Amino acid sequence: MLTQLHVRDLAIVSELELNCSPSMTALTGETGAGKSILIDALSLTLGDKAEASMIRAGSDRADISASFDLSHCPAARAWLAEQELNADNECIIRRLLVRDGRSRAYLNGRPASTAQLRDLGNLLVDIHGQHAHQSLLRPAAQRDLLDAYGGHQALADSVIKAFRDFRALDQQLTALETAAHDRLARLELLNFQVLELAALGLTAAEIEALDQEQRRLSHLGHLQTTVAAVLQLLAEAEPSLEDHLRSATADLSELAVIDPTLSASRELLETATIHAAEAAASLRHYLDGLELDPAALAGVEVRLAQVHDLARKYRVFPVQLPEALDQRRAELQALEQTDITLGALREARAAAWQHFLTLAQQLSSARAAAADRLTDTVTAAMQQLGMAGGRFAIQVEPLALEHASGGGLERLNFLVSANPGQPLQPLIKVASGGELSRISLGIQVATAECGTVPTLVFDEVDVGIGGGVAEIVGRLLRRLGDSRQVLCVTHLPQVAAQAHWQLRVRKETIAGHTHTRIEPLAEADRIEEIARMLGGTELTARTRAHASEMLGWNLNSCS
Repeated sequence: MLTQLHVRDLAIVSELELNCSPSMTALTGETGAGKSILIDALSLTLGDKAEASMIRAGSDRADISASFDLSHCPAARAWLAEQELNADNECIIRRLLVRDGRSRAYLNGRPASTAQLRDLGNLLVDIHGQHAHQSLLRPAAQRDLLDAYGGHQALADSVIKAFRDFRALDQQLTALETAAHDRLARLELLNFQVLELAALGLTAAEIEALDQEQRRLSHLGHLQTTVAAVLQLLAEAEPSLEDHLRSATADLSELAVIDPTLSASRELLETATIHAAEAAASLRHYLDGLELDPAALAGVEVRLAQVHDLARKYRVFPVQLPEALDQRRAELQALEQTDITLGALREARAAAWQHFLTLAQQLSSARAAAADRLTDTVTAAMQQLGMAGGRFAIQVEPLALEHASGGGLERLNFLVSANPGQPLQPLIKVASGGELSRISLGIQVATAECGTVPTLVFDEVDVGIGGGVAEIVGRLLRRLGDSRQVLCVTHLPQVAAQAHWQLRVRKETIAGHTHTRIEPLAEADRIEEIARMLGGTELTARTRAHASEMLGWNLNSCS
């Protein structure tokens, strides 16, 4: 609930602090004293549009802050937690209006947008009046109120979840089906590519072997010439290198008899002679097997051309062609499984839709029954609230299945006829702000036990009524105050006398400047204020007695 409202330099308010109590509080005072300014200030903290003209004359800025106790408002605590704001049991909303700049807003000391203020405000306060930002005018809020009144909120939540589950499957299926044409084209391409790459039959080892064979065959003439020259030098020349090595070895053998230290050199030459002979034998064998084969070279070059052509086509290195084949095979297999996935998704979506329909139809039946009960209750309340012959109704309009949503299978609309003979119209189109306030009051009283917004503000709901009707309005507001916090701006003593608490708003001039002040009233002060409301500026013993009687009846009735 609202615990404190602090206002500085707004309109005619220089500085004002309002400490709020639970139950019903009446705000009274002369016309123009500033009662509605308090409602405007509260509305600003709840996200209403701010204008520089609202700033007090002579000031550069206006500062408004509202403190709320969230102990009994889990929805607001949950919202703050979702926004990663402090979600303790106290919430402070601040709105700063700057004459030469944009207004700023803060939630628990952190910058916030006006959209965030409105979202949180919808969970904290309902303002009913001629300039209301009130939830009852919103279709979604009307639906939630009916669900809470009917006691089937859990069923409504299940319908929302069932529809979300269906939508998730439907979107997933739609995405796959939308890509069906592309999928078929991709399948055809992959099938072709897999066949083409597989037909090549290439392995990483073969690529290296082909490159080596191509180099050998293309340099066959050079190999023959060079190898033959080396063989000639080693063994076939007159004398050959082999002959020179044998002769040197024989010479060192004779000298080693004279000087044994030459034996090591002789052994090395002897080994070299053997190696030269073996190398010559190997080269003869190599030359014998080295034959020019143009056909073999052509075959290798054709094979390499195929490899390089495919590598360019698939934009990979030749050695990566086997990997490209593996990748396409894997993708092809995955796409071929899509038909199975689509079938399973279609079955799952159909089951989810049927589950949603079953729950939504149960909800529709529950809503229809609750709508009848609430219609009778609010219509009866309207007769008491000065709208004899008025009617209230809840229009339940079935939706085509393609327009079904998490809200169910119907569109709800609160309708009202304030006077006999007038057609029912949507609540939002009711012309009279006073009538709208009283109808809203009747709805709030009828649904008080199921309401979730902790603070209700009624701004001059008594416009155009008096006498017994005013007393009934006061009783209804007091009844609301038994379960919710109610702030009521009123000019009627019958309404003010029903309040648990009463605050007087006064306008005074100090040093040539107009100021608004607010003061809580004790019992004696309440008698004076109620008497003023009854008899004007000239208070008599009779008006005071009447005021005391009204308050005494009210106090005795509550004891």
